[in-house]
Amino acid sequence: MVYVKSYKELEVYKVSRELALEIFIITKSFPKEEKYSLTDQIRRSSRSIGAQIAESWGKRIYVKHFVSKLTDADSEQFETQHWIEVSKECNYIDDETRLHLLNKCESIGKMLQSMINKANLFCK
Repeated sequence: MVYVKSYKELEVYKVSRELALEIFIITKSFPKEEKYSLTDQIRRSSRSIGAQIAESWGKRIYVKHFVSKLTDADSEQFETQHWIEVSKECNYIDDETRLHLLNKCESIGKMLQSMINKANLFCK
């Protein structure tokens, strides 16, 4: 296993940042009336994925705390999936965009689960 020195080097962190940026760009075209509801919710949950991963890195001294933060990140990616589905139902995104974003979320979820399963390898 290749050891990383920072959470910024983790592939899951990089992909989570890409997802958050894509969602930010896509939601710029959402209607103004969604600014404080759907737009805010999907941006917040997608950005929180990376934030939880970063926070988990600081908790590596305790395996249970590390895993707890990773499960928080996973919860945020599931919430983001929900908001993606709502965005499609409201016709704010097309099906191709929906599938692309959901695939990215699922990939993040798999990487997080792998980290959870191998938490001892990441913790000090």
